[in-house]
Amino acid sequence: MYLGSMSARARILAFGSAGVLVVAGCVCALVISGLTGQLLTIVLLSLGLGGAVLLVFLEIGLSEDRDRAREEDRRRRRSNQRTHTPPGTRSVQVRWPRRPS
Repeated sequence: MYLGSMSARARILAFGSAGVLVVAGCVCALVISGLTGQLLTIVLLSLGLGGAVLLVFLEIGLSEDRDRAREEDRRRRRSNQRTHTPPGTRSVQVRWPRRPS
C-alpha cells in the first residue's frame, strides 16, 4: 500500500489497532499475574504506544508532502502564466546597459 494516499478508513484502522494493543496490555496487567503477565503487558503496551507514535510521525510527514506538492503546483501555475503570451504579441526582454569596465 502506498502510504501517501492513506484513506480515512486506513487511518482509523491503524490508530484503532494501536489503541487495541494498549488496552490489551492493560487488561493483561490486571488479569494475568507473574512474569507472563508482565512480559505480555510490556510487549503489548510497547507495540501499541510505539505504533501510535510512528503513526503520528507518518501523519506529520504526509501533511508536509501534501504542502510541498501544493506549493509546487502553485509555482508551476505561476510559471505557466508568465510564459504564456497572447497570440500576435511577442515577449520583450528588457536588458539593462552594461557598465563600462
